[in-house]
Amino acid sequence: MADKSQSDVPLYLNRELSWVEFNQRVLNEAMDPSVPLLERVKFLAITSSNLDEFFEVRVAGLKQQLESGVWQREPDGYTPPELFKALSQRIHRFVDDQYRCWNEMLRPALAERGIRLLEVKDLTKSDLAFLERFYRRHARPVLTPMGIDPTHPFPLVLNKSLNLIVRLAVKGPDKRRQVRLAIVQVPQNLPRLLQLPREDGRRDFILQSNVIGLFLGDLFAGSEILGHWLFRVTRNSELYIDEEDVSNLLEAVAEELHRRRRGDAVRLAVQHNCPPDIRRELLHHLNLTEDDLYLINGPMNPVRLMALLEGDHSPELRDPPFTPRVAPPLRGKNDLYEVIRRQDVLVHHPYESFQSVVDFLQQAAEDPQVLAIKQTLYRTGGDPRIVGALAQAVRNGKQVTAVVELKARFDEANNIEWARRLEESGVHVVYGLVGYKIHAKVTLVVRNETEGIRRYLHLSTGNYNPTTARIYTDIGFFTCREDFAEDATNFFNLLTGVCQYIPMKKLVLAPFDLHSRVVELIQRETHNARRGLPARIIAKMNALVDKEVIDALYAASQAGVEVDLIVRGICCLRPGVPGVSERIRVRSIVDRFLEHSRIFYFENACQPEVYLSSADWMPRNFYKRIEIMWPVEDGNLRERIIQEILALPLRDNVKASILLADGLYARAPRRPHDALHRSQMELIQLAAEADKQASAPSRVKTKYPKMQVRLRPDQP
Repeated sequence: MADKSQSDVPLYLNRELSWVEFNQRVLNEAMDPSVPLLERVKFLAITSSNLDEFFEVRVAGLKQQLESGVWQREPDGYTPPELFKALSQRIHRFVDDQYRCWNEMLRPALAERGIRLLEVKDLTKSDLAFLERFYRRHARPVLTPMGIDPTHPFPLVLNKSLNLIVRLAVKGPDKRRQVRLAIVQVPQNLPRLLQLPREDGRRDFILQSNVIGLFLGDLFAGSEILGHWLFRVTRNSELYIDEEDVSNLLEAVAEELHRRRRGDAVRLAVQHNCPPDIRRELLHHLNLTEDDLYLINGPMNPVRLMALLEGDHSPELRDPPFTPRVAPPLRGKNDLYEVIRRQDVLVHHPYESFQSVVDFLQQAAEDPQVLAIKQTLYRTGGDPRIVGALAQAVRNGKQVTAVVELKARFDEANNIEWARRLEESGVHVVYGLVGYKIHAKVTLVVRNETEGIRRYLHLSTGNYNPTTARIYTDIGFFTCREDFAEDATNFFNLLTGVCQYIPMKKLVLAPFDLHSRVVELIQRETHNARRGLPARIIAKMNALVDKEVIDALYAASQAGVEVDLIVRGICCLRPGVPGVSERIRVRSIVDRFLEHSRIFYFENACQPEVYLSSADWMPRNFYKRIEIMWPVEDGNLRERIIQEILALPLRDNVKASILLADGLYARAPRRPHDALHRSQMELIQLAAEADKQASAPSRVKTKYPKMQVRLRPDQP
């Protein structure tokens, strides 16, 4: 790899700052007037939810590092104090952009369309009467005003709860006027957005916090309300569990979840007009500094704006309706096993329906020839069909094993609930390997057939979650190839038994050999390029962080390998550095669906290899998780992935952003007469065309666009 001196900047982009740029790209969708209005509100809400998680985990971890006092300068050029300062400045700019988007763009546009978020000054007498009834019946019984004085210390403010801090004038025992503070928590179990009754079709809303503020005099009878201001605290929410020192992992995770709400504070958001002395008081009690303070001019938690999307109103302000198609090989087939015996099947979600995966499990649960089902579960969601099929299989006398990952971040409570239900139904529930998260997505069905035992396998780049499968792009893969099935059997034995890892024939596993295999594949392309053989790499993933992999890609670029990376989120590789990464191009696509599939293409001297995986190229995926990568050996499926699922994003010039050498992103360049290419819309159209062809077998086979191999970065 080229010496670092060839560049005036570090060769690696900082992970945390790269993440903020990803969230900025999501916010850009909220700012884009070509996006339907209610979808823009959704994107704004997503940025707020993303930012909460970022503070709860990444900023919290950085603060702990600062407190330790032990650090060094990282390869990205930052020490922890420098990074915290840079991150604070960047996120403050981002939050300013969020509320500029809301106040100057979305709120006025919604009002023009008859959807208004009102303030107290906008209310009519009938509105006030309606809200007083709501307050008396629903809010007042659950509100608990908490005074702050020598006998009432500052209360524990729960993570992400919304609160009012109130300044009061009260009469003391000597009847002299005293100024006090009090806190009122806004109830989390009541609607944060209240819709006001209207007869003319308008949709008017008010924030619940404004309603409580309106009636504070009732809560503090006999006191004078001098002012009230909203604030919200974000706390460290990482789970700290020593798995080797607990007797019951499920109970340990459940107990730790209760502590999450009381972790150290990492961020304070306050209403923008809150007086400086009150802000200082809050910072003092929360042990935070001015760098941790965010002044908010608008809804304190924009996630709650998702309530504006509820119901079937305003179709003209939404994306056009979309119904996933059944994958053509499976369309109209009652016996999925018969199809899989004839051919491997690839299902591209959400363009092709996740119902095929549900059918695969439900058919296995009911089929008398099925002897056993084994499945990993990372994020199950609230849909009961997956776990319901496993429970039904037990009732039908089959051996059923579920490997449930209890520590799936921010989905722990949901997984605990499903794990308990599965255990109660008789499923053998396993919590995986100590020290590792089970992130691989695998289902194995063992069936007794005339020719003997046959094993059917489903592998996926995404979770067994029917809800997210409608909004995440992922690839599911069905096969009954014997070598794949044998590897899957050994995989489950590794998770459930006391077994040593043995390298597999087809499946590549983390933390055992996935990292070394990825580096070897990159190095093979490097070697081929040096020998003058065709060499190219295309990799699609959610995040690229691992330094050794980045170094291998730099070396490949210097050897002449053309590298195209489609990285939705964090990317620590710096493209376009002279002498280092001139042949590497990085793009990110943020659109209607969340790009989630992991696909890796290697030219291999005109003998292309394509791999699918559950893993991003990050140290945690390589070393701290159980992950799977597998080859696509069916030539037709491999060609489809190359010419469709990779080619279309590479030519996207509508929703793609290009990573520049300085770590910032710019929209993909488009010349005045260039045709518009929006990859997700083209994939929707291809799925519709394939669906039509499945209904008319005599029609000509779908022609997928040929992938354009660009030899120079400046080629369109």
